[in-house]
Amino acid sequence: MRLDRLSRITVEQGKCGGRPCIRGFRIRVTDILELLSAGASTEEILSDYPFLEREDIFAAIEYAAHQTDHPVLQAS
Repeated sequence: MRLDRLSRITVEQGKCGGRPCIRGFRIRVTDILELLSAGASTEEILSDYPFLEREDIFAAIEYAAHQTDHPVLQAS
């Protein structure tokens, strides 16, 4: 995990419902992930959102990976 990369993820009260965003912009981590899962390339995303940087996309992926890395407890 690269902390410098994760510092690109911001959460601000009143912005995007308090959801994680990229560098304070009104584009959520989930927006980036949904674009990627729909088949958009990094180049397409950067072209459509010129304020984003390649490291922002990597940060979104790393943030999601970190958020899902926990044990799942199942009831017996």
